[in-house]
Amino acid sequence: MTTAQNLRLDDGRTVSCTSPAEARMLWNEMVADGFYRQAAATLRPGDLVVDIGANIGLSAMMFADTDPAIRVIAAEPAPATYDCLRRNMAAHVPDGVALEVAVGAAPGVLPFTWYPRATANSSLYADRAADDEATAIFLRNSGLPDDAISLITRGLHDGEQIDVEVTTVSAILAAHDTTAEIGVLKIDVERAEFDVLLGITEADWSRIRAVVAEVHDYHGRLGEFCKVLDTHGLSPRTRQDPSLAGTELHEVYAVRA
Repeated sequence: MTTAQNLRLDDGRTVSCTSPAEARMLWNEMVADGFYRQAAATLRPGDLVVDIGANIGLSAMMFADTDPAIRVIAAEPAPATYDCLRRNMAAHVPDGVALEVAVGAAPGVLPFTWYPRATANSSLYADRAADDEATAIFLRNSGLPDDAISLITRGLHDGEQIDVEVTTVSAILAAHDTTAEIGVLKIDVERAEFDVLLGITEADWSRIRAVVAEVHDYHGRLGEFCKVLDTHGLSPRTRQDPSLAGTELHEVYAVRA
C-alpha cells in the first residue's frame, strides 16, 4: 500500500503526493512556459477547466492560480493518486471537483495499470517496455549516464492492475455543468487521449475553446488527434520538448479561431 507524503512547493504551499520527486518534476512542468501555461493565460472568469488525467492535481492548481474565478473539474482513476488529488483540491482549489474515474470513449469498467513508482505513466494502455524506453531516452537526453539510467529505471514500471470506472467528457459535463464555456480541456492519459476525444458529443465540442494535451504518436495517432481537433474548429499546434526527442511523446495545443 502506498502512503501519501507531503511536498512543500517553492511558493510555500504543501501538497499531498505519493512521490515527492515525481511531484516536484510535475510541478516544474506546470510552471514552465509551455503549452499548459499558454492555455491557462487564455482563461476568463466563469470558464470551466476539465482536467482529464489530473494525477495529484498540480495542473488543476496551476489553472486555478491563473484565474481564481474559474471552476475546475479534475478526473483521476487510481485510488492512491486520487486520494492525493482530493486532498490537494480541497486545500488549494476549494471550488473544484475531484472525480475518481478514468475518461474514455464510452462508460464502463476497464483494467487500468497503476505504476506506484511512476504514477504519471499509469494508463488504461500501459506498455512497460515503451514506458521504460521513453524514460531512458528522457534521462539520456538530460545528460545522465547509462549506469545511472539503468539504476533509476529498474522496477520503475512494475505495475499493479486494477479495475476502474470509465466515463466520458460529455457525461462529466452533463453531471456537473450545463452552461459554462470550457476554457481549457486538458488531456494527459498515457495513450488513451484519442479515446477521450471520442467521448465528446457534437453538441459539447462547440463549448470547448481550447485543448491542451500530451499525445503519444504511435500508429499515426498524433495526426489523427490533430485532425479531430481541426474537424471541430480548433486549430492545433504541436511541439516536442528537446528532452523527449526520440520518444513518441508530443504536446498539442489547439484553440478555436
